[in-house]
Amino acid sequence: MNFLRVLALFAVIFLTGCNRNPENGPGTDDGRVIKASVWITAPAQGILFGRQATDPEFRSPVNADPAIVVDTTVQYQYMDGFGNCLTGGSAILLNRMAPAARTVLLQELFSPEGNGIGISYLRISIGASDLSDRVFTYCDLGPGETDPLMERFTIDPEREDLIPVLKEILAINPSLKIMGSPWTAPLWMKTNNASVGGSLGKQWFDAYALYFVKYIQAMEAEGIPIDAITVQNEPLHGGNNPSMVMTAADQALFIRESLGPAFTSAGIDTKIVIYDHNADRTDYPLAVLGDPEARKYIDGSAFHLYGGTITDLSAVHEAYPSKNLYFTEQWVGGPGDLAGDLKWHVENLIIGATRNWCRTVLEWNLASDPSYDPHTDGGCDRCLGTVTLDGNTVKRNPAYYILAHASKFVRPGSVRVSSTEQTILPNVAFMTPGGEKVLIVLNTTDAKRNFNIRFRGLTMPVNLNGGSVGTWVWK
Repeated sequence: MNFLRVLALFAVIFLTGCNRNPENGPGTDDGRVIKASVWITAPAQGILFGRQATDPEFRSPVNADPAIVVDTTVQYQYMDGFGNCLTGGSAILLNRMAPAARTVLLQELFSPEGNGIGISYLRISIGASDLSDRVFTYCDLGPGETDPLMERFTIDPEREDLIPVLKEILAINPSLKIMGSPWTAPLWMKTNNASVGGSLGKQWFDAYALYFVKYIQAMEAEGIPIDAITVQNEPLHGGNNPSMVMTAADQALFIRESLGPAFTSAGIDTKIVIYDHNADRTDYPLAVLGDPEARKYIDGSAFHLYGGTITDLSAVHEAYPSKNLYFTEQWVGGPGDLAGDLKWHVENLIIGATRNWCRTVLEWNLASDPSYDPHTDGGCDRCLGTVTLDGNTVKRNPAYYILAHASKFVRPGSVRVSSTEQTILPNVAFMTPGGEKVLIVLNTTDAKRNFNIRFRGLTMPVNLNGGSVGTWVWK
């Protein structure tokens, strides 16, 4: 009789275990406890992206503290990656490092393994940006000269620094995606023939479209695929060096009549992304997307946050839900303030931009030197890099820790999933291609806060010190 009871009990346990639904029930099929690894940045405590010694676990009891419920069955946009703008100046500084020192740093920045933070997306300038050491394009000509067929096009200005650095990065992370953005067209195409301001002459629309085609083909020939381009960096800001103004009507016309057909004719599948400017002017991308002939060539819209609020972006998604959104640039002003920069950037970008449908979150320049160089004459003279490079000496700045909380864990192909919105504990959750769950939480207050993470009906009691950011990862 005792033997039969034991056998029956074993059968019940076995069948219950086999029929457990891991999405709805506690634990896993093998009965293991769900634990989370935790990474914290707490400026007041001097903790800088530190892995916590104790892995908390999900358990059944519920308490009265606020709860962030993570629900992987409710899914939003897929993520392309987190990263930086690899400016020309950044490439110069990296290339000046001793090879061994550079390799160590690039491994740390671009590999998710070990102590790496796993940057997975880079934006580069097509020609010079204001954080290059000089102004140049890929078709610079003498006074009165033109080249409508792009016979004198060359990416030779990038062969000394940018191209070698990109190749080394791609060897570390072959799946890295790259977006190209122009600050200006060749000066002979512009209405003022100058690097600052002016607009693209309509007679040169086809030539400029060919310029993009030649660029993508030339970079591809170097083993550097360009995943996407934006048509113009900050098209409403003509005061930078270099810069170029492009109205929404002109951008739609350029895409409709020249760029889109040129990409189609050349068999180029690089994504065309519009706008690439501040959140306060969503009327611009909406106007461009409102042109049905231009819209068929457009993948999505890109944004910065030097104006407006991050929630403004959702209006563009709601109007055109099939078109993607990208967050492509935000600076940290030198000398930097870790506590303030961490709070603002995590709340508005890592959490805010992704909750408002962005597939990327990119900080501005990857590297600067201690004097915020290189930059063009009139370019940004206080742009603090994610790292400061003084020869082989590396200083990690606020953007490093801001990015690390997402880039290391939210790998390309991850999907944003539902998590409870909390006013004083803003947060965002993802599920990776490998099935890991990632929750990023910011404590916006000055006081320590206790709260719960809830998943599959289980509760994990946790806490964050004031002004701190935490990333919880579990399988």
